Amino acid sequence: MDPRPKVIYLPDTMTNWPWPRAMNPHFEVVKAEVDASFREFKALSAESQAAFDKCDSARLAALAYPNAPREHLRIGCEFINVLIIVDEYTDIENAAVTEAMVGIVIDALHNPHKARPEGECILGEIVRQFWARAIQTASLPFQRHFLDSYTAYLRAVIVEALDRDEAHYRSIDDYIKLRRDTCATKPAIAVYEMGMDLPDEVFYHPVIVELAECIAELMLIDNDMISYNREQATGDENHNLITTVMLEIGLDRSGAMSWAARYHAEVEKRFTDGLAKVPSWGPSVDVLVKEYLDGMATWARANHCWSYETQRYLGTKGPEIQRTGLVPLLPKVNSKAASAAANVNVADLSMMDATADRKQPSRSSGST
Repeated sequence: MDPRPKVIYLPDTMTNWPWPRAMNPHFEVVKAEVDASFREFKALSAESQAAFDKCDSARLAALAYPNAPREHLRIGCEFINVLIIVDEYTDIENAAVTEAMVGIVIDALHNPHKARPEGECILGEIVRQFWARAIQTASLPFQRHFLDSYTAYLRAVIVEALDRDEAHYRSIDDYIKLRRDTCATKPAIAVYEMGMDLPDEVFYHPVIVELAECIAELMLIDNDMISYNREQATGDENHNLITTVMLEIGLDRSGAMSWAARYHAEVEKRFTDGLAKVPSWGPSVDVLVKEYLDGMATWARANHCWSYETQRYLGTKGPEIQRTGLVPLLPKVNSKAASAAANVNVADLSMMDATADRKQPSRSSGST
């Protein structure tokens, strides 16, 4: 019997993406503020809080909004926290409970100055405080666009929970359509509008919408590829592109990863070709449009970088795995028991760390 653990090869999808990695200079200071503020909610058990801290959500915001002023970076950090905590709470619930939680979140967004009911799920107060702070310095167009896109995300989370309840696997096309919303790219991109008055005719223009959907697809592909190992270990892989491709096309993990990487390249080309189709709205608006489009492209790079720099998916060995592309397959865990105890899907990443410690060839030296 071969004692070596099975290994997944993770293709490098962002080699040719023109937008480079950049980090907001306010990162460390804002991270300390936001992390301390979030712990005051006491939203998680000790074990879950430790897992949450490893996400390093402030790093994702600082990578995604490298030029944001300090206050807007803080709003971005708080929004990433909101995304992750809503995800962690709903991922372990059925559709009925998820819908109730979504209702609380939507109500908090529309009533940011109203005290939340006694005994309500803590998500309501977390979201209320986030939005009450955001609207103090945010433009009105941003507020409209954010509420529109974030509500679409929340509605999609309910559909995801229903799929989970029914063990329903979607076709590749149907999955991508839903995942464009559940990956939360569109509200995340909207944060770039906080300091600008981007007209509705720009935000909802078909070319701009198509470009945003391209970025959503790039991010969902990268996220699903990198998170697949963790999700297959915790039994949460039904809402993942790799699983969907394996089932529909009949490929193994390696073949599905290769399929996803090829599709990623196609979407990259769609985005870069689409930039040439962006119309002009006059010099003053065109400047905003360029900033907005550069922002969404930066998000794709930020998502990819953070996925290797955080411990959420790859333990402490993200940089090593990024170099080699080799990911040790994690064993299955009793995710329901772990979730009940910790309010989070828990996977033991120690095996991944131990295997990554062994000397591995880099991608350029012909890894197999």
